[in-house]
Amino acid sequence: MGLFDLTGKKAIVTGASSGLGVQFALALARQGADVAVVARRVEKLQDVQKQIESLGVKSIALKCDVSKSSDIASVVAEVKKQFGRIDILVNNAGIALAGPAEAQDDELWTTMMNVNINGVYYFAREAGKVMLEQKYGKIINIGSIHSTVAMKGLPLTAYCTTKGGVEMLTKALANEWAKKGITVNAIGPAYFPSEMTGGLLANEGMRQLIETSCPMGRPGRDGELDGALIYFASDASSYTTGQLLTVDGGWTTI
Repeated sequence: MGLFDLTGKKAIVTGASSGLGVQFALALARQGADVAVVARRVEKLQDVQKQIESLGVKSIALKCDVSKSSDIASVVAEVKKQFGRIDILVNNAGIALAGPAEAQDDELWTTMMNVNINGVYYFAREAGKVMLEQKYGKIINIGSIHSTVAMKGLPLTAYCTTKGGVEMLTKALANEWAKKGITVNAIGPAYFPSEMTGGLLANEGMRQLIETSCPMGRPGRDGELDGALIYFASDASSYTTGQLLTVDGGWTTI
């Protein structure tokens, strides 16, 4: 087996009905992992499931609202039942609601926290129980460049707060489980094309901001997160835990 080979591993990818979640699920499948894809829009998951199975591995599609711990517990139990174990969790599900801090209502703030922080914790907790029994597991949380920086001109206080929380949650869980066979790491993407960012990246002002603020002068491209994902998901990262790997074209260097 190669250093990055995932043959026989069993994975869960949340938020896998579109965008980066689909890319993550397919990247794991290409390395040989069986993948459970999870999201609210189960009808879209079925197409993703077919794409995964076309690569010669197994896949299951499960509906889940990550803001509900009961949904998550049911999904984890079903994946364990069908796959027998859970080796990899990619906590990708998230939302980005923007607006001036002074104008945000309680509902927006609460919704962001429930999905972007609570959902990540609940899934890590439930999958972690299985991994602790196995004495093996790889948890990859999806943070953001906004885990560490805000952005001039963009009113993203709630989003930045949740993604900063993802980084500290990653560190804390990594610390707790370091001697128990589980690594917990995070990826911090800059702006990549996806269903969530499509409108933003089409905005001329945003394009200009990327050109001037990102040293590479462009958004990310499909596949440019795969290397970070496979590193954290494989045994290549056996001595790496609690880390946020920012994949941002150099954005956070300035």
